[in-house]
Amino acid sequence: MTAVVRRSPRFVLSCIAIGLIAGLLSGLFGVGGGTVIVPMLLLLLHFDQRLAAGTSLAAIVPTATVGVVSYAIHGSVAWIPALILAAGAVVGAQIGTWLLARLPQNALRWGFVGFLLVVIVMLFVVIPSRDAELELTWLTGLGLAGLGVFTGIMAGLLGVGGGVIVVPALMFLFGTSDLIAKGTSLLMMIPTAISGTIGNVRRANVDLLAAALIGVAACTTTAVGAWVATLLDPFVSNILFAAFLLFIASQLSVRAWRARRRD
Repeated sequence: MTAVVRRSPRFVLSCIAIGLIAGLLSGLFGVGGGTVIVPMLLLLLHFDQRLAAGTSLAAIVPTATVGVVSYAIHGSVAWIPALILAAGAVVGAQIGTWLLARLPQNALRWGFVGFLLVVIVMLFVVIPSRDAELELTWLTGLGLAGLGVFTGIMAGLLGVGGGVIVVPALMFLFGTSDLIAKGTSLLMMIPTAISGTIGNVRRANVDLLAAALIGVAACTTTAVGAWVATLLDPFVSNILFAAFLLFIASQLSVRAWRARRRD
């Protein structure tokens, strides 16, 4: 049973602050916000890793829902591709958790850091057109399913994934606009997050009050982030996303370095 984190005014204010930041980034970049929520819960409220991850996943459900609505208003959600991605991610997450005990975690972290660095370089080379759409064919359907499985595996292995993988993949491999990539990524996360949250609640790995506070706070800024994304020039949007990915890569690098020193 996971220990309950003490309630206090600081607890409430910290959750609200985390939600406001995560919501803004979620809407702006099409990510769930877990890459911000988890480290901030660990740092500010001293959650353990499992409780932080479970709480983050629960908070992502309302956050991603508001984000999808915001992008859908601008016609920037590919509905069927998102469901294909979600189905693949659910399968991939099961594979990832199975592989977790069988693969060297540190090597995986460094490998993913390398992947992120390649994506960062590509963001300065490939500038997506705002008019580009995602045409669904049998070939793209299989590609989307494969991308979903890969995303789920990485989520199961490293606790990262979602928009960090899906958004650049949709732009570079499937030729979509950055807005469609972000809206579709957010929709993909909803069923995956709901499924994971149900399991986490059963295992008592969710602080429901924290998740509610973060989720509600995030909903107030997610739409703002999505609105700002529509105003940004695609190249400027790519630069900001590259900076965000660099932040994630640095987080993973620090974890990998610390794990290496312990070995």
